[in-house]
Amino acid sequence: MMRSYPVNSPQAAARIVALTVFADGDIGDAEIAWLDRLVVHEQLGLTRHELQAVLDTFCEDLLSSDQLKWADACPVDERTLADLMGEIQDPALRLKLLRLCVELAEVDARVHEGESMVLVAAVEHWGLHREMFRPSSRS
Repeated sequence: MMRSYPVNSPQAAARIVALTVFADGDIGDAEIAWLDRLVVHEQLGLTRHELQAVLDTFCEDLLSSDQLKWADACPVDERTLADLMGEIQDPALRLKLLRLCVELAEVDARVHEGESMVLVAAVEHWGLHREMFRPSSRS
């Protein structure tokens, strides 16, 4: 069973980032470096230690539940994914998280299937289709 966090809390937001980090089945050095370089913890309203604690507890939750099947593309099932996405209600926070997670997924120069599933789930659960497919301002 996943622990729950208050809606729109920094911890709930950090868990979406954690889900993206774990989605390819591995926490790479590039991903950790990226989290530090973009000071993601500050963007989410956490200290570096608090962000690490959320990553650790998310990993514990995955390991203690039946969720973790590394053979699967995404480390959590659909219902759990919906629950996690449901903890983020604020439209501005949703957009910020989606942008962070897209960057995070691309940090190792390829988007893995699990990462793609998390991003698609975020777009669908949060109704951000327009933001994803808005033409870039470059012409």
